Amino acid sequence: MKIFKEGFQITDEIALGKGKMVLFSGPCAVESYDVCARVAETLKETCERLDIQYIFKASFDKANRTSVNSFRGVGLNEGLSVLDKIKSEFHLPIVTDIHEPDQAKPVSDVAQALQIPAYLCRQTDLLVAAGKTGKTVKIKRGQFMAPEDMQYAVDKVKSTGNDKACLTERGVSFGYHNLVVDMRSLPTMRQYAPVVFDVTHSVQQPGGAGGSSGGQKQFAPYLARAAGAVGVDGYFIETHPDPANALSDGPNMIPLHKMNDFLTMCKQAFELGQEAKNELE
Repeated sequence: MKIFKEGFQITDEIALGKGKMVLFSGPCAVESYDVCARVAETLKETCERLDIQYIFKASFDKANRTSVNSFRGVGLNEGLSVLDKIKSEFHLPIVTDIHEPDQAKPVSDVAQALQIPAYLCRQTDLLVAAGKTGKTVKIKRGQFMAPEDMQYAVDKVKSTGNDKACLTERGVSFGYHNLVVDMRSLPTMRQYAPVVFDVTHSVQQPGGAGGSSGGQKQFAPYLARAAGAVGVDGYFIETHPDPANALSDGPNMIPLHKMNDFLTMCKQAFELGQEAKNELE
């Protein structure tokens, strides 16, 4: 199996797919500047100490919530204002989701990476609009998609002349309200682009909490270690100072005070996977 070997620069300082771990992490949604700042400050210090490349993540809109009554976010303008402030004050690159093609340009003015939500990974206009920004396009694999079919999503981005596309594994639907991670998907997708493993959404139970999604975060360490050992180029992890009171995806998130130990474990698994990949090539 041919593994994709051509990594790329997300920023001048951060490279994906070149042998050094990248972390995309933050609260699920932009709840407030204070929550985002607390997470950014903590993770920046932790990642500098552990020598992990760090990109701050939070969503200005959660357009795929289970219920119409669920918190969606603060909206495009206020959300980008908060993210721009985080970028400036903490000197961090930003990744955030887009849901519609016309969001690509304003979001790219703030963010260094645009994330395509899993449910939208086949949307040609969205992928092309993201590609045209020239920024990194981080595509989540749909829960309904075969890993080998994700090459076509990558091709849509690359059709714009933008080679900075990566894929994210977050599990596949396994009956109702349940996901399972097929670790074979990681080397399969790494034939087409660098691959990031989404730890926290892989333990999500979509719609499984009666009008909202549940989660089994007790399994997050096992999946994180397994994915790292199989071989990935980075991790996506949502975290919060108080997951029980987070406004979105609290049941799957890693508590902020546990992230130091969790990232230490992830990096050890990541390095094991890099050694195995080098031996197989």
